Amino acid sequence: MSLAGRVRVNGELMKPMWSSMPVLTALLLAPLVQAQSADPQQTKAPVGIVDQPCPAATPLSAGARDLLEDLFMKSRRLEPADIERLIKDPDFSRFVEANRRLGAQDWAGLCRYRAANEALQASGERPRVVFIGDSITENWLLADPKFFEQGVVNRGIGGQTTPQLLVRFRADVVALKPTVVHIMAGTNDVAGNTGPTTAQDVKNNILSMVELARANGIRVVLGSIPPTASFNWRPQIDPVPAIRALNTWLREYAAQNRLEYIDYHAALAGAAGELKPELGNDGVHPNRAGYRIMQQLAKEKLGPLIGPCACIKNVNPNSNGSSGGPY
Repeated sequence: MSLAGRVRVNGELMKPMWSSMPVLTALLLAPLVQAQSADPQQTKAPVGIVDQPCPAATPLSAGARDLLEDLFMKSRRLEPADIERLIKDPDFSRFVEANRRLGAQDWAGLCRYRAANEALQASGERPRVVFIGDSITENWLLADPKFFEQGVVNRGIGGQTTPQLLVRFRADVVALKPTVVHIMAGTNDVAGNTGPTTAQDVKNNILSMVELARANGIRVVLGSIPPTASFNWRPQIDPVPAIRALNTWLREYAAQNRLEYIDYHAALAGAAGELKPELGNDGVHPNRAGYRIMQQLAKEKLGPLIGPCACIKNVNPNSNGSSGGPY
């Protein structure tokens, strides 16, 4: 039986509780939805090559952030009422709408960390590690902000695919001159967030990021694609075979090219390739318990690579001007 369109709850396959609601599409794709309709606010946006292409960031309120943490970081079973509560939260709605408008002008997300990158470069400090990826990387900052201190920088953007990561790789990784880059991507390519693609296209994007890093003296750690047995926003897709095949390639490519590889999938997956329900509330994104496991694996692998801390002073390297936000 296909697992597409189903989630696993207490070991039992069930249809997604909110499959009729465009909830996770809004949460995951808000930063990159390409609105084509006329928007009065977009008519005032910069056009062409300008000195400052990025609008002021819209902050995520502390209340909305607390709500996201409660729903997605604390181990729990999500109910439709929980998702309704999030959708109807006015602060979260404003944040999503602002990201939707920005996504229409900034497909790759180059504006997301521009101010933080400029501040970090101006400080003269070099990060030890940059984590780049999609929402599973970005949410890590929500799960444990303290992990992203002492020269460890988070550059995750929810909903992104590997071509988007590649476009911003120079700005968000190479320009920061880290010792190590941790690349974890592919979930949203499998989901088709930016349209149909091929497995080779995904591999090519990862190859290019690795080559960019190595050409600039940056050591590379590849993270496996974490497990999921269904996408609530793409119920017609069975992601298990594609994730398994890409992870096999990632592991072999890392071994052949003397790269470090972290197998998050093996640590988080159930027997059918699903994210274990106690480690993720929506079947795709780890909760705090899931991130604890991931963090231990990352520390074991990164520890020997990064050496003693050259701690970043007087600048928050993970601040994107919007107080974060995992989706």
